[in-house]
Amino acid sequence: MEHSYSGSYAAAGVDITAGYRGVQLMKSHVARTVIPGVVSGIGDFGGLFAPDLTSMKEPVLVSGTDGVGTKLRIAQLMDKHDTIGIDCVAMCVNDIICCGARPLFFLDYIAIGKNEPEKVAAIVAGVAEGCVQSGCALIGGETAEHPGVMEAEDYDLAGFSVGIVDKERIIDHSAMAAGDVILALPSTGVHSNGFSLVRKVFHVEHADLRTPLDALEGKGLGETLLTPTRLYVKPVLRLLEEIQPKGISHITGGGFYENIPRAIPDGLCARIERQAVRVLPIFDLIAGAGKIPERDMFNTFNMGVGMTIVVSAADADRALSLLRESGEEAYVLGEIIPGGEDKVVLC
Repeated sequence: MEHSYSGSYAAAGVDITAGYRGVQLMKSHVARTVIPGVVSGIGDFGGLFAPDLTSMKEPVLVSGTDGVGTKLRIAQLMDKHDTIGIDCVAMCVNDIICCGARPLFFLDYIAIGKNEPEKVAAIVAGVAEGCVQSGCALIGGETAEHPGVMEAEDYDLAGFSVGIVDKERIIDHSAMAAGDVILALPSTGVHSNGFSLVRKVFHVEHADLRTPLDALEGKGLGETLLTPTRLYVKPVLRLLEEIQPKGISHITGGGFYENIPRAIPDGLCARIERQAVRVLPIFDLIAGAGKIPERDMFNTFNMGVGMTIVVSAADADRALSLLRESGEEAYVLGEIIPGGEDKVVLC
């Protein structure tokens, strides 16, 4: 492709050769994600994957897609682009695992004002790291240059993932009952949701993002906000080897009040112990700076809880042990009780 060049296209703002250079720079990152089942190499028109179905009675594919949202603006202001891809992967695969599915592969899509190969490669490096952490393969993607539509330094990042689960092992919350225990898996921070409110509260376009703050344990605001979303895939897969959860919720936009109910059937309610929630310092800072009521905080952010898992009371201790062995500081957040219209109660 070294002889492929269009002067007319370049004059219109699209440099084909920059795209080729970007692909060359990202190949080493993509190579880190190769797992059994990968058939195609980066650069083909389609990504090929041959899943191993020998241990499954009735395999079901599970898909998830998402973007990073306006957290990207923090990355742009900090000129740090090598972790935002982790967020993109996490937003997809953390959803897939809620069904009990193991992510197989991931594809990304980058829309950028001006294709800077080094920046694109840094973004993809983060995507690859997210894939490595979740045990799935990066088998393809697309970088699209959008001159005249986006400013040169702007970009957007989205992704798509496919996983697989045996039908009899799908987590469908039908067996959930009063007395079941709700476990919390801690988040690493704001993750990838609520950043429109975050940017407004801190006036990030004009804020000092780099000076260390005592309230953030010596870290700067920008560094704290860019902390990548935690990937829960491997710990949950380890849990699934021994225990069948009754419900799993990925706490994203909408916080507790929107996401926890998605895994709770009618007639039941999640009773959350407010004092049990291990709220991270960044959320106290957001609430104070923006004078945001607690109800709104729990309805916007994860508040320090990135995922909740419902198990039977008999399985709770073993589930906690398995999760902690996998590096998750899991703890009891509440219990399932009989309920009506309200599916989440903080008390």
